[in-house]
Amino acid sequence: MKLLWVWILNALALMAVAYYVPNIHVADFLTALVAALVIGLVNMLIKPILVILTLPITILTLGLFILVINGLLFYAVGNWLQGFVVETLVAGLVGALLYSLFSWLLAAIFIEDKKEK
Repeated sequence: MKLLWVWILNALALMAVAYYVPNIHVADFLTALVAALVIGLVNMLIKPILVILTLPITILTLGLFILVINGLLFYAVGNWLQGFVVETLVAGLVGALLYSLFSWLLAAIFIEDKKEK
């Protein structure tokens, strides 16, 4: 059940990103749900491979190149899905940063973390 709530909150975060960044467009909430799912799958499957392949430049930039990887993947998903448009790479970078921030903020507010002491 928690996974379903996280998915819905990520879709809401994606809608918020589309509202704040002028070069990112989401057609409707169903498209945001699909895009949030695809972004999650891409981050789970492709991102680790890219991080390993770009490890030397990531070390040289003290980890900042991971932001570029996030932006590229966000931009790629925006070009791949119909109804979710990321027009420029800069919009992808800004969108990825805001998407991470909004997702974290919404999860911190609405998802109850049950840690037993």
